[in-house]
Amino acid sequence: QVQLVESGGGLVQAGGSLRLSCAASGRTFSRYVMGWFRQAPGKEREFVANINKSGGSPYFADSVKGRFTISRDNAKNTVYLQMNSLKPEDTAVYYCAATNIWGTTESDYDYWGQGTQVTVSS
Repeated sequence: QVQLVESGGGLVQAGGSLRLSCAASGRTFSRYVMGWFRQAPGKEREFVANINKSGGSPYFADSVKGRFTISRDNAKNTVYLQMNSLKPEDTAVYYCAATNIWGTTESDYDYWGQGTQVTVSS
């Protein structure tokens, strides 16, 4: 079991940047593939990015490819989502999640954080 806590959300103007962090509890962080999802009001939760257990093979949804990066620091039990060139359509609650195997769907992930709000103004 792992507990996840996101931070770093906020209000930013279009074109700006934010870095989200997700801190995990315990000493087993490196056993998990980590992912980021987001959910806008009235929309289904959608995949944003994930990264393998050792910090390699980052993978991104087409909607954020080239603008977002994902990284992790296993020594700090933390995964990051760097968001650049933000657009109003990026506005959503962002969640980090953990799974024991690679996946890109909500059902693939076993543990979830509480979410952090990202609002991008025009």
